[in-house]
Amino acid sequence: MTAITEHVAVLRGVEKSFMAGKRPAPALCRVDAVIRPGCVTGLIGPDGAGKTTLMRMLAGLIRPDAGSIAVLGRDMAVESQQVQQQLGYMPQRFGLYEDLSVQENLDLYADLQCVPHEARRERYAELMHMTGLAPFTGRLAGQLSGGMKQKLGLACTLVRSPSLLLLDEPTAGVDPVSRRELWEIVYRQVEEADMSVLCSTAYLDEAERCENLLLLHQGRLIGQGSPAEFSGRMQGRVWSVGLGGETRRGLQQRLVREASVLDALIQGESVRLVMHEGHAPADEAWSKDLQVQAVQPRFEDAFISLLGGVGAILPDAAQQMAQVHPGDGPVIEVKGLSRSFGKFMAVKGIDFHVRRGEVFGLLGANGAGKSTTFRMLCGLLPASSGSLTVAGVDLREAPASARGRIGYMSQRFSLYGTLSVRENLRFFSSAYGLSGKARGARIDWAFERFDLHDVADTASNDLSLGYKQRLAMAAALLHEPDILFLDEPTSGVDPLARREFWQRINMLAGQGVTVLVTTHFMEEAEYCDRLVIMAEGAILASGTPQQIKQSVAGSGKPSQSMEDAFIALIRREEV
Repeated sequence: MTAITEHVAVLRGVEKSFMAGKRPAPALCRVDAVIRPGCVTGLIGPDGAGKTTLMRMLAGLIRPDAGSIAVLGRDMAVESQQVQQQLGYMPQRFGLYEDLSVQENLDLYADLQCVPHEARRERYAELMHMTGLAPFTGRLAGQLSGGMKQKLGLACTLVRSPSLLLLDEPTAGVDPVSRRELWEIVYRQVEEADMSVLCSTAYLDEAERCENLLLLHQGRLIGQGSPAEFSGRMQGRVWSVGLGGETRRGLQQRLVREASVLDALIQGESVRLVMHEGHAPADEAWSKDLQVQAVQPRFEDAFISLLGGVGAILPDAAQQMAQVHPGDGPVIEVKGLSRSFGKFMAVKGIDFHVRRGEVFGLLGANGAGKSTTFRMLCGLLPASSGSLTVAGVDLREAPASARGRIGYMSQRFSLYGTLSVRENLRFFSSAYGLSGKARGARIDWAFERFDLHDVADTASNDLSLGYKQRLAMAAALLHEPDILFLDEPTSGVDPLARREFWQRINMLAGQGVTVLVTTHFMEEAEYCDRLVIMAEGAILASGTPQQIKQSVAGSGKPSQSMEDAFIALIRREEV
């Protein structure tokens, strides 16, 4: 029992398969892993890697097909119920009751976890103070912002203080301010309650916060160690490349196509380059006339390397990008735009414009008004006042004609879950008015360009998030729109799928498609040509990513990260 009691959890030779149609689909393959006590362990991997399956096994919700699992010194095969009394588990879609208030949700979960009534008052007060929800105990859970819902979900999980806390992507779809607050809560539990935490996340900057990491890929554990141990293996392989005479997008697209390049990522006013082992920019002909500087590696570089890199998915992208440049006239023009719901002003007289071929970011904390703005831009919600012109059409007068030139990809992808990939494409092509040969040609294009042939007959509910994202984007582009609206399109999607997605966006912008995107990934904000940051229905800042970062850092100071700039702006507004 020594190996079991020294660790919070021990997995030995764990295997699990599920049926996909008539065939077994492996989810975990001979996983050997340990989770140390008194620290935060990160569970990292692409979509479909087996993270949620592993979490559910540790929580005693499913059993392995082979191997053994010991949690808190107990064999899960025979003592899972005893273990569950010492566990806290917050799944991806935590079950808050939206028609109940914050207080009523707490009471319900206290009842479910058999928390004695005499212990509740003190615990409630502690949790409400910790999460900042004390002023909102009477508010319905359904009326909370996304970040507040996640904090309430965590509070309900912690009503009874567990020895081991399991968090399955607790910050997916949450703004950067709320993400930091959630992590502060988690680390307070580790430090003050000596709690052990296993947390899966799609944010690799969050992985850097963890003391230990488990890296899963295709059901196999391909690495375990500290973030520093992972990134240390990448010394000498990571570089910052200056722009020279090229645009950031053009340089990134050119470099990602080079055989010696493992990853190329826009970062500020340069491109972050990860090279294949044994290669350096100085040895390559393409590096002439570029400003190249070695930089410190991070965990994300090691993650991309272990998974084999990204590579160019669109071989003709660079050629297409050279054809079109952003036009001078605005394709989207917003003046004095407001929207009220009763006495509540969700959007307060905002102004901005977006040019042809531009990637424009609309950022803000949960509840800032960006989703309301987004819905008005798409013609899904009428404005209360102000003017709104999209593709030369006044949306207050002729929204239907404007919608025909718009592609829309929602945060939840708006796919029909029981329909197959092929059936979804057929449905959306008909909805966009395509028929005959034109319809068939566009569906063929979608299968080819988005590599959907292998999943053509799979129900969209059964797709990984990465494939759902591909299908949703293909559906939004079937009618070849001039403008593409993307509402948090990469929420919860792993870094490989996000990189693939942005290669496609860059190609579209190069062809002259105007792209307006909302995102909570601040590194993705770096890809935007310009952006606005909203809070409480108003615009706090606008400009290029570099201009916004510099405005927060101050004159003469080096620009900080986009996330630091975003949080500084939001907190400055709150003071």
